Amino acid sequence: MPIIKREISVPANSQVDNVVSGSIYEFLPWNASINLGMTGSATGLVATVNTGSDTVQEESPVDILTTFPRIPDDMTVQDVARGGERFVVKVRNTTGGALTFRLLAQLQPL
Repeated sequence: MPIIKREISVPANSQVDNVVSGSIYEFLPWNASINLGMTGSATGLVATVNTGSDTVQEESPVDILTTFPRIPDDMTVQDVARGGERFVVKVRNTTGGALTFRLLAQLQPL
C-alpha cells in the first residue's frame, strides 16, 4: 500500500495550494481507496481535501499533535477516487506565526 508522508511549514496568514503537489500520486495512477490523517503544531491550521471534482472535506481545523497522524486513530478522512483524478490537500494558516502541518495518506489500489 503506497503512503504519502509530508511535513511542511505554513507561513503566517498564507496557504499551500496542494501539499501533495509533486508526488507521483498527485494524479492517481489507478482507482484507489484513500485513508488520510492530518495534524498541525497548533490551533490555526485549516485544510480542504479534494479528489477530482469531489470535495471530500470542506475547510476544517486539523487535529493538534506534535507528531504525524497515528494509524488508525488519527486517520479521519476516507474516500474512493478514480484513476487519473487529482488528489489535492489545501492548507491555510489563519494565525500570525508559522505552523507545521503533517500529512499521512494511505492509498490502496482498487
